[in-house]
Amino acid sequence: MTADASDDGFEVIPAVDVQDGEVVQLVQGERGTEKSYGEPVEAAERWVDAGAETLHLVDLDGAFEGERANADAIDAVIDAVDVPTQLGGGIRTAADAADLLERGVDRVVLGTAAVENPEIVAEISEEYPNSVVVSLDAKDGEVVVEGWTEGAGVTPVEAAERYAELGAAAILFTNVDVEGQLEGVATEPVAELVTATEIPVIASGGVATLEDVRAIEETGAAAVVVGSALYEGRFTLEEATAAVDD
Repeated sequence: MTADASDDGFEVIPAVDVQDGEVVQLVQGERGTEKSYGEPVEAAERWVDAGAETLHLVDLDGAFEGERANADAIDAVIDAVDVPTQLGGGIRTAADAADLLERGVDRVVLGTAAVENPEIVAEISEEYPNSVVVSLDAKDGEVVVEGWTEGAGVTPVEAAERYAELGAAAILFTNVDVEGQLEGVATEPVAELVTATEIPVIASGGVATLEDVRAIEETGAAAVVVGSALYEGRFTLEEATAAVDD
């Protein structure tokens, strides 16, 4: 089951970010900072074997270019694993979302598309309930779009309230200021967002230690997406899960 406000408790979700057909991690979302971690299916299977209950998939080329560029690699992951997946990057229309949901993705993650056309959230949610996660990526307290390159002129809290009303199943909040740096999390923006909206908040960005994972759990978030820390071996998925099950 994808992270929500159910009795499943707090969830640690591994990220499988794909660029040019390979798993990578970026620093603060900037192209050219990537470090490669191999083949997507291998990474996905590794996390599922380690106990992942959900996978967070991102087509990074799609996020930057505005159209999906790693469809084959993502499809291979979906075919290979038997846990729910949420996918973002390059999903710009309701038809794009419907195709992916019919293909087997459990939830689509909308960023730029939702900012530019908020009603797309309602349109997709009406046909596919509980299927839309709205990605609110923030830099200096402002939502940013187009691969984190343009400000949207709205705060995460303001945006989250609007998308909750439109039927979003959850908010994925990424703090770009700390993303990919392995220097720790900023909990205040997450806690503020959790307090401001009734739908689940999935946090992302900056996790470097097990203490960071616990700190995100304490904000009231439903889940945390972890990338670099897992790939760099700062801790294992089993350790992270145990840390929040105590």
